[in-house]
Amino acid sequence: MFGGLGYGEILLIFLIVLLLFGAKRIPEIAHGLGKGIREFRKAMHEVKDEIESASEEGEDKKLAG
Repeated sequence: MFGGLGYGEILLIFLIVLLLFGAKRIPEIAHGLGKGIREFRKAMHEVKDEIESASEEGEDKKLAG
């Protein structure tokens, strides 16, 4: 399913996380993880856009010169 993990393994991991952090902390952790993933994706898109714009500028200079 997820990188070779089956439903049983995922359930076991979830139960261990539940025991370690408690039911009240899991939503906070999930929210923070989601926010971190969104920021990472945003940064990746910004870098990609910057590379593409630099590439386009380089092509424009080649055509003009």
